[in-house]
Amino acid sequence: MILFQAAAMVTAQGQLLRDSPVISYTIAVFIIAALIYLAVLQFWVLVRTRKHLSELKGAYREIELQRSELQLRNKDLTDSLNYAQRIQAALLPADHHIRRIFPDHFIYYRPKHIVSGDFYWFNERDDKYFIAAADCTGHGVPGALMSMIGLELIQKIINEMKVDDTDQVLLTMNHELESAFFKEESGKAMIKDGIEMGICIIDRKTKVMEFSGAFLPVYIVRDDRLIEIKGDKKNVVQSFAMVSFNRSTFTLQEGDILYLFSDGYADQFGGPENKKFMYRRLRHILLTISKYPLADQQRILDETIESWMEGHDQIDDMMILGIKPF
Repeated sequence: MILFQAAAMVTAQGQLLRDSPVISYTIAVFIIAALIYLAVLQFWVLVRTRKHLSELKGAYREIELQRSELQLRNKDLTDSLNYAQRIQAALLPADHHIRRIFPDHFIYYRPKHIVSGDFYWFNERDDKYFIAAADCTGHGVPGALMSMIGLELIQKIINEMKVDDTDQVLLTMNHELESAFFKEESGKAMIKDGIEMGICIIDRKTKVMEFSGAFLPVYIVRDDRLIEIKGDKKNVVQSFAMVSFNRSTFTLQEGDILYLFSDGYADQFGGPENKKFMYRRLRHILLTISKYPLADQQRILDETIESWMEGHDQIDDMMILGIKPF
């Protein structure tokens, strides 16, 4: 374009060049110099443009290389988490084992990050039913590691140590965590994370249920009424401080439904005003759906929280257990 404009200037000055040799010579020299300058300028712009394009291509290749590396690392991490999830699932009670003890039940289990800091446990021994729901500090990998420790401990305490009182189960777990994480040389616990837990032990013959809770409660729905037994406001946590847990008793009837849960469902943000779901709504929905089959209750709970969360991220692991003991 610049060369075309320069050529046009030569044409426009044609008449003047014919009329005055001196002027025409000067103008010709000027025009030739201008053309050379413009050609050099155009060549310089072209070189700079090619250099810039080369730099952009190099930067793009670097970005693509980094993106590929991140994708590979993300795949490795996801594969590791998926394998860890399979290990965690193997430690949790098998569904056929739970159905043998409680044919009518549901487990709503929704980890935030593939693996979960929430765990549950069911067992039967000496004409007694054992149900536990627990929420370890944190979620993801740290919470999952604590949950695996918790699962091993509760199995040891109930099946090997034969502890049959709910308050003593929590107290013994507290001592076991203390023993596991306390290092004598430093005189301090290496890990300060704890476990919130609700545990029920039901006598199959008398239908008397014992309950103890570390923060977590148990809900009992009977005849369109929801009865809450609250837990103590303390965690199961490794500590040398003298701790104790309360033990409540409750006589169950045919058709009663027990609900144990972690705090993830009630604490989930959502709704039109981006607020927590709250325990008030949880109690209302559990009471409302308690008349339906337990499999339908699980589906409704999932649909309800999905609708509530629309446009919001899940903030914590979620778990709700629903059981008809008799």
